[in-house]
Amino acid sequence: MPVAAGDLTRRRGEYGVDAPYVPLLMASGAVAAIAVFFIGFVVSNPTIGIPALNIGLALAASTADYLYASRVGKFVVWADILRSLHLRGDERVLDVGCGRGAVLLMVAKLLPRGRAGGVDLWRTTDQSGNALEATRRNADLEDVADRVELDTADMRALRFPDETYDLVVSSLAIHNIPDSVGRAKAIDEAVRVLRRGGRIVIVDINATREYQARFRERGLVEVHLRSLGPRLWFGGPWVAASLVEARKPA
Repeated sequence: MPVAAGDLTRRRGEYGVDAPYVPLLMASGAVAAIAVFFIGFVVSNPTIGIPALNIGLALAASTADYLYASRVGKFVVWADILRSLHLRGDERVLDVGCGRGAVLLMVAKLLPRGRAGGVDLWRTTDQSGNALEATRRNADLEDVADRVELDTADMRALRFPDETYDLVVSSLAIHNIPDSVGRAKAIDEAVRVLRRGGRIVIVDINATREYQARFRERGLVEVHLRSLGPRLWFGGPWVAASLVEARKPA
């Protein structure tokens, strides 16, 4: 029976928070700024207190925005993306930097006759509670463990043969590679393991124009880049996620 769009966003697993130190720092800054506001009024110096209050409220709003994007918006956006791909249900799909399985397990629900593979280095700085065991547990909870394969691997050196997958996806992962050379290598590896006629779909921040250019250098077609709007603002429009997608010529 086909999976309804709403079913993709109903989760039984626990998927943590992306880069958890970021909202923690923002929330700490908000608390400190609001404390300065109150101290300013205690010492009868509102010229200090009012700007501090404005900063504190802005940081609090940014924290809430970030947590919404990580805990809610990401799932809604990816459900829309995955449904738009019109998968047959028998494809092989790879999630590069899968973390605790937010996207991996959603796509697995659309593959009753296919396989969904996920690779990650399982670093908790990239996602809270990130661990191979946590992703396996989520796969069990989402009732897709029978069609999910997990591997510990660097996305710059995948251990899969050429042209293994019909679709490669990645969510908020490739930008964690600190240098442009490494990010280009990750893109090259994703292209290498993609079958002819297959598609790559990446949602990320900061480096999306790099990916778009690299896709074109590697000969991919139907290369598109677009903003995903406020649902994926990680603290505000200055840290907005975009979608980059392309197809490997048949």
